[in-house]
Amino acid sequence: MSYEKLAKQIVQEVGGKENIHSVIHCVTRLRFKLKDESLANTEVIKGLDGIMTVIQKGGQYQVVIGDHVPIVFAEVTKLIGKDVSEESESTDTSSEERGSLFSKFVSLLSGIFMPIMGVLAAAGILKGFLVALTVLGWMSEDMGVYTILFTASDALFYFLPILLGFTVGKTFNTNPFITATVGASLVYPTMIDIYNAGESLTFLQIPVVLMNYTQSVIPIILAGFLVAKFEKVLLKVIPKALQLIFVPLFIIVTIVPISFIVIGPLSVNASQLLADGAMALYSLSPVITGLLLAGIWQVAVMFGLHWAFIPIMINNVFTIGFDPINGLLYCTVFAQTGAALAIVFRAKEAKLKSLSTTATISGFLGITEPAIYGVNLPLKRPFLFGCIGGGLGGATAGFFSASMFGGFASGGIFGIPMFINPEGLSLQFYGFTLSLLVALVTAFVLTYFFGYSRELAVKQIEKKSA
Repeated sequence: MSYEKLAKQIVQEVGGKENIHSVIHCVTRLRFKLKDESLANTEVIKGLDGIMTVIQKGGQYQVVIGDHVPIVFAEVTKLIGKDVSEESESTDTSSEERGSLFSKFVSLLSGIFMPIMGVLAAAGILKGFLVALTVLGWMSEDMGVYTILFTASDALFYFLPILLGFTVGKTFNTNPFITATVGASLVYPTMIDIYNAGESLTFLQIPVVLMNYTQSVIPIILAGFLVAKFEKVLLKVIPKALQLIFVPLFIIVTIVPISFIVIGPLSVNASQLLADGAMALYSLSPVITGLLLAGIWQVAVMFGLHWAFIPIMINNVFTIGFDPINGLLYCTVFAQTGAALAIVFRAKEAKLKSLSTTATISGFLGITEPAIYGVNLPLKRPFLFGCIGGGLGGATAGFFSASMFGGFASGGIFGIPMFINPEGLSLQFYGFTLSLLVALVTAFVLTYFFGYSRELAVKQIEKKSA
């Protein structure tokens, strides 16, 4: 495949570079913000060799490509003549103004968390492997190699307010270095030492409710929103010659105290309520919750709605020490992978067999888009059977109270250790692994016997070849 040619075709069919406001990419998708989405030839793009599908959601025109999307993105960037990957997603709000409130909320969370999802998952996987190695007795916490690797895995989570400060700044279209500085103040060692020592602190005779903001999510998001609003006011009243220094100065001396006195305590309490609410819903019936939520999860991922759950998962881990939601949902990746694997054995067409083989490998590594858009969804029934397998796997995970510990796992075989309780292997973890097998085997068996249609497979291949 010529990625340069594919990039030229994509740029042309989305309306030309003049119609592109900005573009970024995630693991498998080019995410455009177009000035006018009606100018894009969606059906033509869907039919291009190398394109899985197109999704229009949350103010973004998403071209699903697969795991070679970084190469295509680089070619697209060359064609449009500017590094739009550095542009803020919020600089053009026209498309979002037409969307629903929930659509705006999902788009907001996507902009905040997407840039760090790769390293977030990598750090979580490393944490999980360290837990597994210590539980199995192959490594001890007093070893130097453990100390260094744990530091590498925990640094992102510990300093999460700083890293989110950068992405929050870009998402809210304000100076990311200012918002990162606010985030850094929340985890400043002196403040943490005062909190750990149980000492009191006041600011202009106003008592400060000290808390530990390491690994927190909500405080920096709210503080960043306030920074963006305050910056607009300052830019109007401060002369341009003085803005370079005095705009950041007034923001820092105002927002940092407000963050400690008001935003921080309210956010931490809100985080606890969010975690309690999630656990309350989960405790009503973990089995039914797993059956329903895991059954529809891949549909939610297709439309980008999963971004609304990611802060809840991360918040649960750092508020109550574990997250049962991802414990329910993790099996869905294996369910869609199982359906694609069945097509590997059933398909008679060389092109479909090759595509499903690649999709299966990607699925085991945690990337389901090739399986969903390249195989399961076009053939219809495999996707449905994948959802059924996911639902049964989720119910199994709920029965055994499967939970994620100590970080964030985005999917695939390498994230499995994240579900080992640091206290040791237990029925909870064994039940979790069983949920993966239930999802995989159910989707495989149903697809193998009832999910393959040669007629539909031939139509899909002819459509792609046309």
